Amino acid sequence: MTVFALLRVTPITGEDVTADVAAAVEALEEYDVEYETTPMATTVEAEDVEELFAACAGAHQAVDAAEVQTLVQVDDKREKSMSASDKVDAVETELGREARSDRE
Repeated sequence: MTVFALLRVTPITGEDVTADVAAAVEALEEYDVEYETTPMATTVEAEDVEELFAACAGAHQAVDAAEVQTLVQVDDKREKSMSASDKVDAVETELGREARSDRE
């Protein structure tokens, strides 16, 4: 089984949030998950939903702000195992090219 989450942890500070977002991403290192950070969110991949939610909670708790908004969208593959890179590879195969605009 593979479980994915789109994780967005947003400190509401009115200031630059880079350090807080970095703290949330760094917190993921404490869990048995794979992750990739993009400009808008972080994709988190785990073998079970408990580890995934624990990692998301850890990222949320790592932010030192008076208000933190966290969005978690879960895709729970219960009957097959597929990695995040497998999902991207499938789209790129269908496209016949990389799934990004800055490709060479």
